[in-house]
Amino acid sequence: MEVPVGTLLSDAAQQAGVDILMPCGGQGRCGRCAVIVKEGAVHRRSTQRLSPDDVAAGYALSCQTVVTEDTVVVVPLQEKIERRLKESKRAEKVELPFPYAFDDQPLRKVVVTLEPPSLEDQTDDWSRLRRELVRRYNLKDVQASLPVLRRLGSALREGEWTATVVLEMDAWDRPEGPPRIIDVLPGEHLESLWAVAIDIGTTSNHVWLVDLVSGKVMSHKADYNGQIARGEDVISRIIYASKGNGLQELQQLVIETLNRLIGQAAKERGISTAEIYKAVVAGNSTMIHLFAGIPPESIRLMPFITVVNEVPSFPAREVGLGINTEGTVDCLPGIASYVGADITSGVISSGMCDEREKLTLFVDIGTNGEMTLGDCSWLIACACSAGPAFEGAGVVHGMRATEGAIEEVWINSKNYEPTYRVIGGIKPRGICGSGLISLLAEMFVAGVVDKSGNVDLTLPTDRVRQGEHGAEYVVAWADETAIGEDITITAVDIDNLMRAKAAIYAGFSVLARSVGLSLSDVGQMLIGGAFGQYINVEKAIQIGMLPDMPFDQFHFLGNTSLRGAYMALLSREMRQRVNEVGQMMTYLELSADNTFFDEFNAALFLPHTDLEQFPSMKELLEGR
Repeated sequence: MEVPVGTLLSDAAQQAGVDILMPCGGQGRCGRCAVIVKEGAVHRRSTQRLSPDDVAAGYALSCQTVVTEDTVVVVPLQEKIERRLKESKRAEKVELPFPYAFDDQPLRKVVVTLEPPSLEDQTDDWSRLRRELVRRYNLKDVQASLPVLRRLGSALREGEWTATVVLEMDAWDRPEGPPRIIDVLPGEHLESLWAVAIDIGTTSNHVWLVDLVSGKVMSHKADYNGQIARGEDVISRIIYASKGNGLQELQQLVIETLNRLIGQAAKERGISTAEIYKAVVAGNSTMIHLFAGIPPESIRLMPFITVVNEVPSFPAREVGLGINTEGTVDCLPGIASYVGADITSGVISSGMCDEREKLTLFVDIGTNGEMTLGDCSWLIACACSAGPAFEGAGVVHGMRATEGAIEEVWINSKNYEPTYRVIGGIKPRGICGSGLISLLAEMFVAGVVDKSGNVDLTLPTDRVRQGEHGAEYVVAWADETAIGEDITITAVDIDNLMRAKAAIYAGFSVLARSVGLSLSDVGQMLIGGAFGQYINVEKAIQIGMLPDMPFDQFHFLGNTSLRGAYMALLSREMRQRVNEVGQMMTYLELSADNTFFDEFNAALFLPHTDLEQFPSMKELLEGR
């Protein structure tokens, strides 16, 4: 067909009878109208939501691209566009930044064959074993616990005096210590050596089963933390732990969750959990305390001090963890009450210490927003309570990011009609954290709410109305949902989201100011955590949750806490580096900083009271 030079590709498609979905009303904000320019030249007014690779492949936003000469354009199937955009938000795989060497492992298996005892040789089994370990492997002063000694005699006799001894050599925290026997197996068993890396999150627990011979992750299991039944956030769990046998109950709940995951992983690989000889554990300070059965009350009481930031390693039997009872449990070190091992391990696994020329802001966003600023010659950290809104709690139709959750929303600014994407492609049951961020941003940009978050009830649409909880916006009508009722976002929900995003941004601002810098000095922002990898950067900037930086300066890394535990499991050097990060990091207690309250109040607007901090939003709003 023929169109004048300067015609939008979306208009040309409409004239050609080709329907291109534009949920944002053609404002170039959703990226859903992408097409492929096969031949000819076009002028792209905007490439938002398109990566440089997308542009190089010919992708263009049809609502932001005009015809300049004869052109051939392919409109992909909508499902393919959705899938491509959805995948672009997922965390990229982070490779280990070092070559794995099994020789670096403190765990060892060695085979010994002993001379059987006789009437002429009355040496006891333990002395006989120690004598052979010295003779064959030069292992002196080997130690063993009473449970190991109880199994020793039967193992030697069952293997007809040939046995495989599992030893922990010079562990990172006791390099001069004597070797310790963890297990004695009858016969020869050198084919594998198993361990687990564990992340204890407030919401979810993750377990990686690792073959230490190859260094590979052989199974990954995850589930919700069983402690959720006794509290959505760390504060509620600390309070519960202080009552009656609450501490023992919470410890048992997380141990049951982890043991179930370890059991599933072991079964998948056809091994016994008794063959797993080590666990490296990361988590926030409260989770580590509860896991170890240490009373956490002091964490929430002035002056907010942990019982211990660096828990000494201990055998698994002391907490009931479902690996070999004598297997070592190594909890990575934390910094303070609200900056834990998930951050020290995350700093190492994020690679921020590998690029010291860049000022980096590393953040793990969840119920708490934990953040670290620095270049690894210095580091400063703080934490702010974002509340459970981003986990879907405290919101009328909020839910976790499971099947049936609305994960992204677009609103047409011409008629205020929404389009949404649901996890699993089924009828929606609610809205998860990423969906709430997306929804609030779209409502603001489309004019459904003002900068204070107030819903405009004068708009010519029945999507806005007065509800039971005040003014609200209807995202999905009852006949579209799986719950048989309208899914809405209310004034109370918006207020909770505004407070959560304000707390996070205020934390960024105070952290930078405390060292004489501003957020504009930050060279890159690394976002960890399971929730972080699903955040839409553009929408998070639009509501003022993330700094207004170029998109290519944001990097989503997924579960950095778990990867850090994995790296510490494989390498004594990496384990030592986690410890060094903990010792280097300065903790800033925001409740003791007089400027935090002012920064928090300034951030209680969309996107902020100072629009100069959000130039991209200033330009967009002025254009509107």
